[in-house]
Amino acid sequence: MHKLFTLCWLGILTTLSTNVYAEEEDSDLPEWAEERIEPFRESVGNWVDNTSRNIDGFFGTDDHMQVNNESYLRLGQEIDWMEGEGTRGDTSLRYRIDLPTSEDRLRLIIESDPEESQGTLEEQGSGRLANDQRDRRSSTLGLNWLESRDKRVNWSNRVGAGVRLRLPLDPYVRFTSERLWQLGEGPWQLESNNRVSWFNNEGYSARTRWDVGRPLSDSRHLRFITTVQWREEEDKLEYSEIAELNHRINRRSALRYSAIAIGESASNPRMTNYYLQTRYRRDIHKGILFADVIPELHFQREVSYDPRWAMTLRLEMYFQRTISRDYF
Repeated sequence: MHKLFTLCWLGILTTLSTNVYAEEEDSDLPEWAEERIEPFRESVGNWVDNTSRNIDGFFGTDDHMQVNNESYLRLGQEIDWMEGEGTRGDTSLRYRIDLPTSEDRLRLIIESDPEESQGTLEEQGSGRLANDQRDRRSSTLGLNWLESRDKRVNWSNRVGAGVRLRLPLDPYVRFTSERLWQLGEGPWQLESNNRVSWFNNEGYSARTRWDVGRPLSDSRHLRFITTVQWREEEDKLEYSEIAELNHRINRRSALRYSAIAIGESASNPRMTNYYLQTRYRRDIHKGILFADVIPELHFQREVSYDPRWAMTLRLEMYFQRTISRDYF
């Protein structure tokens, strides 16, 4: 596995700088790297698709081989550097098994890395989730009951229950509610996403996110995101404010510019971190291999708001039988 990612990084470093604007191509990789990646991608993608459909056929209906299946497996390699803290590297595996032919509103879901295990708002907001904060034992098996409501007209609710797959088994219950409003006759939209959950081993958690944004052009979108989160395990209220400009450079490259403020505590509110972030994301190879370069400048309370640089390099490969570019 490490050899595969090494080949990918070598191909990226030797060709990315000369191919950024070569939009007639679907890949930045040299031929020798593509010849090694494609058979591996096809083999694993077919296995993921066949496995999920076989499980779906057991729990669902005879249509499991014909319907669209959104199961995927993602392999990632990440290198994080923070000024004063050094460099850390990690290889990760994430997956989601979707079973669409189970009852119309009742869906069986198997996934890794549930939202509740993804760290603090600071880690989630930066996209630089510390490796030692990820819970490698956080895969879940559960049932989701879905309301057939359009969130542009009514609140769309989802109730889920299941277990976290580790010993001892960790039962959970989760409620999620979403709503989308068009603000007047203009281009602004307001979206609300709210979640309350309970895990037997960690207690209750709650999160509300409000996202207001508008397109500025065909390739640019402006967003302002407010998030508040509380977790019983830490008994700490966290909140974040994000101003974000997304720029789609072309069909294979995008930039995101963000200004982020993180705070905590309800009784004694204080800001703990301000930072600026730029994220460059590139479709390296045919909608399955992506590279991220994320430089940041932090002003943290714990170091008296002295500026500190950070950098993340990330490589991700997605496996499905049908190639999708929705991961951009």
